[in-house]
Amino acid sequence: MSEGVVYLVGAGPGDSKLITVKGLELLRNADVVVYDQLAGPDLLKEIKSGAELIDVGKKGGFHKAEQDSINQILVSKAKENKIVVRLKGGDPFMFGRGGEEAQELIDAGVKVQVVPGVTSAIAGPALAGIPVTHRDYASYVTFVTGHSKDGNAEAVDWESLAKTKGTLVIMMGVSNLRETMQKLVGFGMDSEIPVAVVHAASTPAQRSVLGNISTIADICEDNKITAPAVVVVGKVAALHDILEDLR
Repeated sequence: MSEGVVYLVGAGPGDSKLITVKGLELLRNADVVVYDQLAGPDLLKEIKSGAELIDVGKKGGFHKAEQDSINQILVSKAKENKIVVRLKGGDPFMFGRGGEEAQELIDAGVKVQVVPGVTSAIAGPALAGIPVTHRDYASYVTFVTGHSKDGNAEAVDWESLAKTKGTLVIMMGVSNLRETMQKLVGFGMDSEIPVAVVHAASTPAQRSVLGNISTIADICEDNKITAPAVVVVGKVAALHDILEDLR
């Protein structure tokens, strides 16, 4: 086992103040920080002098480093007996590939620890006045990706999800929003079910729009809503117009 260690740290949804106390402590003591595009840029100001910064973020579909390369960076830096923080937007294990990275590190004999983060899957809706659960509207919530690995359209069972009576939260779903809404309607979901989309949650750029399954794709296009964004499908989405912005 290497003497180095890799910490998979959740940076939170975007606001640098929403990182955990433990995550911030580790960030300030790291020898190497490998960070994503969605990690709040202000957090990089917390890194100690002399620490190595490695940007492996993705923007607009462009990868600065492929996942295999990121895994190799983490392994090699840890084997140099360094404290490595892998800073990931949101929570490392919520559609963040943290599980994949942990497996690779363990297979390579590297010590790894995870530091959970505030996921935008919950924080984004909350900051827009949408509780993902509510005793009057939804007793459960399902989290799903709108962007499957290698474009595998069969990775998500939309037919089953169309029958849900709870809240459906779709991550990375803006680019395929129209297609996804058509699938839900095609499998029997009521086209009048409310849908909200929250862009850039917790940051100064946060914006949100509200519609229903049949209108939300047009609304997002009209308002130029792009990634990063969280899509909320269900009765709770309508609370956005009641509770409004709760930042």
